Amino acid sequence: MYDFGFPDSDKLLFHIDEAMSWESVRNLERMKSALLLVQNIVSQSDAPEEIKECLADVRESLKEVFSAIKEGERF
Repeated sequence: MYDFGFPDSDKLLFHIDEAMSWESVRNLERMKSALLLVQNIVSQSDAPEEIKECLADVRESLKEVFSAIKEGERF
């Protein structure tokens, strides 16, 4: 187990890795679910503000991607 300075940081790192896996990148719905789990861990832990800000950036980026797909943009 690793300790990154706050409770559940090892669990958080594991789920971030899962959200970034090739399987998640190929299936954005899976990434969305993994990101929700990461968000829940962060909100229930004493994660530093920097991590919360980075998570908000990732959430916003994923929201923009889903919006673009809905509008018919192709990547």
